Amino acid sequence: MSHRVVYHSLFWLVYILIMVLYRGRADGYMFVFTNELIKSFFYGIAVYFNIYYLIPNYLSQTKFVTYSALLILLVVIVTPLSTICLYFRFMNYPEIQQSVIDAQPELFLMTFIILGISTILKIITDWIRHQTVKRELERQTMRSELRFLKSQINPHFLFNTLNNLYALTLKKSDKAPEIVLKLSEMMRYMLYECNERRVPLRKEVNYISNYLDLERLRQGKNMEIAFSLNGNVGNQKIAPLMFIPFLENSFKHGLNQVSEGFVHIQMNVEDTELAMSIENSKPAMPRINHRSGGIGLQNVKRRLDLLYPEQYELNIDNQPEKYIVHLKINLDHD
Repeated sequence: MSHRVVYHSLFWLVYILIMVLYRGRADGYMFVFTNELIKSFFYGIAVYFNIYYLIPNYLSQTKFVTYSALLILLVVIVTPLSTICLYFRFMNYPEIQQSVIDAQPELFLMTFIILGISTILKIITDWIRHQTVKRELERQTMRSELRFLKSQINPHFLFNTLNNLYALTLKKSDKAPEIVLKLSEMMRYMLYECNERRVPLRKEVNYISNYLDLERLRQGKNMEIAFSLNGNVGNQKIAPLMFIPFLENSFKHGLNQVSEGFVHIQMNVEDTELAMSIENSKPAMPRINHRSGGIGLQNVKRRLDLLYPEQYELNIDNQPEKYIVHLKINLDHD
């Protein structure tokens, strides 16, 4: 038996019990119980016809006038049927039959009220169900986008880092173990530690630092790469890999296309507010459309919209000789 059947059965049972307790002392509990059982049968016919036919086919299709007319017609049809059943039940009690007829207006009103309540409850439950499905789709989308982000680590970045590492090992450089450690920390973070909805900000900052250190090794001496952090990075949490698309783009569409250039990253943390700016030089005539590759700016905005709705500011300043990204996030939002 489905949960819906159980809930609906409990609803009707509670309704009948309330009516019996309310009217039973004056008219007799068994008398009221059998009467309410008959009424509830016809109420149920009207309610489920409304829920499963009228609402999906008319109200949900914004045919409000037609729906209202059919709802009134349903009341006009069902209420007399209920009255007829009650009337024939009391064939040997003329006085009760007359009271049944006199109670017609009350029965019409009660049927209409119950149908109205069923419509309101149907609208509310459909809205809740829609919101639940929407949230689940958003969670699936975010998980898919995070998996996509993990897969987006630039192969050239890895290959060049490994080639540089190989050259350092040939020279028996003291930097080789440090590079291996940084690369290992990055891969561990990406594959294992950033599967949660939020991760500690300090780990994201450490990832950025390691990424930039490896880029310094890869880019050479003619490139200026600077990262400054202001404020206190404590227990704040942030969505994982939030900044990597901007960082990758600053190199892919900036330093990788010039012989001399810079990438300047500044992060300011004040309590639960984080502000980050990424500024990079760019060629006068870019070989590919600036910021068109990688995850894409639209996808980044979509992820921000999903994770931080109305809790972030993103501004892009595309100047002739440099490109600046300003991102502000309220870390307190979850």
